[in-house]
Amino acid sequence: MNRKHFISSLIPLSASLQIPPSRSMVLTDLPAKPINPPYLKRGDIVGITCPAGYILSPEIQPAVSKLKEWGYDVRIGQTVNKKDFGFGGTDDERLQDLQQQLDDPSVKAILCARGGYGAIRIIDKIDFTHFKTNPKWIIGFSDITVLHNHINSNFNIASIHSKMCNSFPENWQTSEPIQQQTIDSIHKCLSGEKMSYSFSASPQNKIGYGSGQLVGGNLKTIETLAGSPSDLITKDKILFVEDTGEYLYSIDRMFWNLARSGKLKNLKGLVIGGFKVKPDDEGEEFGKTLEQIVLEKTAAFKYPVCFNFPVGHQKNNFALKCNMKHSLNVLEGGCSLSEIR
Repeated sequence: MNRKHFISSLIPLSASLQIPPSRSMVLTDLPAKPINPPYLKRGDIVGITCPAGYILSPEIQPAVSKLKEWGYDVRIGQTVNKKDFGFGGTDDERLQDLQQQLDDPSVKAILCARGGYGAIRIIDKIDFTHFKTNPKWIIGFSDITVLHNHINSNFNIASIHSKMCNSFPENWQTSEPIQQQTIDSIHKCLSGEKMSYSFSASPQNKIGYGSGQLVGGNLKTIETLAGSPSDLITKDKILFVEDTGEYLYSIDRMFWNLARSGKLKNLKGLVIGGFKVKPDDEGEEFGKTLEQIVLEKTAAFKYPVCFNFPVGHQKNNFALKCNMKHSLNVLEGGCSLSEIR
């Protein structure tokens, strides 16, 4: 093919992708102090939408019932029951549904129905104009890390990293106590309770104390956002990460990404949540544990590091207020992560 013709043929494709501006062009009006959306009161509306994977009405009913029990009204988005392959509707449908709930002043919080994959396909088309002036709580985890990182880094607005509709137990009375506690932690966050978690110490922990805004989420998603307008800002912050279904070599690669991009350099603390690791293929053993991978990348730094925090793709996945100031205290006898006001 003629080179001139080949290059010219690429121009329409690049334009159609609408590649976003660099981070330096985005972060121009970042508020100096973190902003937390108003906490909810009885009668407030919680919207449910599917910015990523699909879900059916019966699967969200336990969440709807519990939200109403907490005293909230529920507005179910148009993407519930929609399915476009693995997505909760087409990109345009998911974008429109989320945009409508972001712009509606009567909706005080948005609970994402489930994770999966799809938020990154719509993030650059979302108009956050109304959200910036009238912030509301965005709730979810896993693929919803895209939304958390984007709004935390670009607007300095808090959000809630927690379980979603597909994790609410069908029968509350027969559910495990840990399921009830993790779901109740969402209500505590929404109602304005000052959050604090204490958990057992791991022998691999690095002892110490640090305080700063809490940011993070799914490690693979954080890696994929590197260099984009949704990239995570970690300087002087406490970073938490979790992941599932990854080989140890892949986890090592992701932590190298954090290290080489400077995200581990100026932290106030590092929290390692749940990691469901794939077993090594026979003959391809990686040779390092998760703890060794992390400690290798943080050996030069003095901030505290703790393992086995109860967050991630697991039953003990407690709600965290992203972008709010927290303290991390790692001692030989135990650890704590507490919200600071």
